[in-house]
Amino acid sequence: MDLNKVTAIDVAALPWEARWNEHLGKTLYRKNLIEDPETGAEIRIVKYPAGVINSRHVHTCAHGMYVLEGTLVTHAGSYGPGHFVWFPTGIEMEHGATAEEDVTVLFITNRPFDIHYLPTASDPAL
Repeated sequence: MDLNKVTAIDVAALPWEARWNEHLGKTLYRKNLIEDPETGAEIRIVKYPAGVINSRHVHTCAHGMYVLEGTLVTHAGSYGPGHFVWFPTGIEMEHGATAEEDVTVLFITNRPFDIHYLPTASDPAL
């Protein structure tokens, strides 16, 4: 994709990409839209199925989520359609869907995406 010209993507026509999350033992879904090769910034649509919460973790990138459908549940509260939630670099966080319905968000990072899960009290190593 050439980021030096206008890019238009028919998001509805893009298939959902199933992404197994080994840590959660669950599948998340995404539609990749843009990745900037210079900065590593990414924009994608992400769907968390009902009841899936991405457990306590940190990122070395900041990222935002604009709620399109459903309710985004986070460690800091719950947010419905039309809310934009920004997560600064390095903070401990949790986010995902309510038990009742999927949540779909526009997901934006400021540099390459990574995730580092934090130990929980249920981890056998503790």
